[in-house]
Amino acid sequence: MKLLLATNNKHKVKEMTEIFADMDYEIISPKDIGLVLDVDENGTTFAENAMIKAKAFCEASGYAALADDSGLVVECLGGEPGVYSARYGGEGLDDAGRTQLLLKNMEGKTDRRAAFVCAIAMVFPDGRLLTAEGECRGNIAQKAYSSQGFGYDPVFVPEGFDKTFTELGAEIKNPISHRGRALAELKKKLEKLA
Repeated sequence: MKLLLATNNKHKVKEMTEIFADMDYEIISPKDIGLVLDVDENGTTFAENAMIKAKAFCEASGYAALADDSGLVVECLGGEPGVYSARYGGEGLDDAGRTQLLLKNMEGKTDRRAAFVCAIAMVFPDGRLLTAEGECRGNIAQKAYSSQGFGYDPVFVPEGFDKTFTELGAEIKNPISHRGRALAELKKKLEKLA
């Protein structure tokens, strides 16, 4: 069965493909089927945004579609950047720029607690819906320890580790990440459907 990942983010496609490698799904991306779709993520929660995307991509393609919405929730910033993680600081900022803005906004803060949160929605052409959520708690480092990785990975240190997600690498990061945990929960639900 083909499963369309409802994202244009090549990093997410790579990460999700690796996590889903042991499942009986042929993972495809919008690029693979020539689908160009820009969905307005106007939900107020990660779960709402994931469902909006999954429904839109399923309807446009006719394939089962899996979407996630995830972001970084920082305690001392009142939960920012939250659902606006990918748009933090406005248009024109790339991942490195958003990370630097985050660090600037946290200057002088001693409470560095944060959590990556992920909500996943899977929509089937017959109307069935599955949802899952995952969270990874940790702290924000004082500086970015790499220019590699994507999003806020260069500054996020998960609980129980002394290195950032970027430094840990995919083999360690994927199973413990917010997305990895949400996908593990989703896999259990998919196995019950089989």
